[in-house]
Amino acid sequence: MTPNKQPDNITFTSARSASMGFIMLVVLIDLLAIGLMVPVLPMWIGQFTASKDEQALWYGIASFAFGVASFVSGPILGGLSDRYGRRPVLLIGFFGLALNFFMTGLATSMVALIVARIIGGGMQANMAVANAYVSDITPPEQRAAQFGKLGAMFGVGFILGPLLGGVLGSIDLRLPFFLAGGLALLNWLYGYFVLPESLPPERREAFSWSRANPVSALKRLFELRDVGPLVVAIALSVLAQFMLHSSWVLYTHFRLGWDVSMVAWSLTLVGVSAALAQGLLVKPLVSKMGRRKVAMLSMASSALAYLAYALNTTTWGMFVIIALNLLSHASGPALTSIISEAADPNEQGRVMGSVSSVQSLMSVLAPVVASPLLIYMAHRAPTDPLAGAPFFIACAVQLAAMAVLFWSFGKIKPKTTTDLAAARAD
Repeated sequence: MTPNKQPDNITFTSARSASMGFIMLVVLIDLLAIGLMVPVLPMWIGQFTASKDEQALWYGIASFAFGVASFVSGPILGGLSDRYGRRPVLLIGFFGLALNFFMTGLATSMVALIVARIIGGGMQANMAVANAYVSDITPPEQRAAQFGKLGAMFGVGFILGPLLGGVLGSIDLRLPFFLAGGLALLNWLYGYFVLPESLPPERREAFSWSRANPVSALKRLFELRDVGPLVVAIALSVLAQFMLHSSWVLYTHFRLGWDVSMVAWSLTLVGVSAALAQGLLVKPLVSKMGRRKVAMLSMASSALAYLAYALNTTTWGMFVIIALNLLSHASGPALTSIISEAADPNEQGRVMGSVSSVQSLMSVLAPVVASPLLIYMAHRAPTDPLAGAPFFIACAVQLAAMAVLFWSFGKIKPKTTTDLAAARAD
């Protein structure tokens, strides 16, 4: 079997008991649990620190530990899902996340909290395995739309999760972690009793440590049909995005005086935007313009938003920028589908795990960059332009991602009929 050809005997959703409905519910519950803790984790870390500088530093260390664990585990869990199926690996992930949430809520020291984050990072391959699940049951030309549906679940999870986390966190900072742990256990039960397997035994592949280690997995990813530059573009874009994730709660707390509740409302609006963009816009935009133009426009929207965040000094302005940045959520499904199409059907788990490792590697680098910038801006006046340093740098990184993406598209020939038609129209 060649890596570039779908086997003739593969059929997708119509002949398989697995369906998008099952995996979408799994992802929704998973992201709802994660969303619960987003607005409160930096504040919870603040309970163990004595100053803004310490809070920013230890939040960066916790994010770094989470990212390293996720970077190492992503291709391993992806490879295991290629060997044993998606369902058992997802179940392991749900249990690990539940353990992480409960340990975080019960932590009485920074050491215990860091250990919990390492466990959480090690189990944070659920989205990669979910993407492989979708690849199992979906023809290549439909994957962008289906990945968009998963992205919409991300949005819904981040509508409900942070909002509920903010409400509970204003009562007790521990409550969101305990509820998140309960939801992760609920997902485990749903997966065990309801979720069907998507990968039939005849399409499974032997597990190999030499290919599952993150370095080999990244090397293999770069070898997929000339998509190496595309991976670089994704990495840079994800780095900018994770810089925002690493900075948002403390940045808005330091510069705008936001509390847990206000952070939760802002993240809820982000979730609404993501759900609308990926649930309603991705499919028609890709059909009309092709994945490449959608990805470029999406990245341009992100770059402008980062610049606006850096310059803005008002609460209402932040919410306006979030609402106008709707298109930024469309690039992920388009780019993920291009990479998925380049991979052999028997190694979708490993490839999606490798993409997850790229993202995790960027989540390792992001706090290393963002934490010093947060410390730098923490003591500056809100009206000082230099207080926007974290997002000025994120904007520059996103512009670099756009440049690499534009160059890479010139090297890669379109593969789907939609992209071929878009290329001819150009």
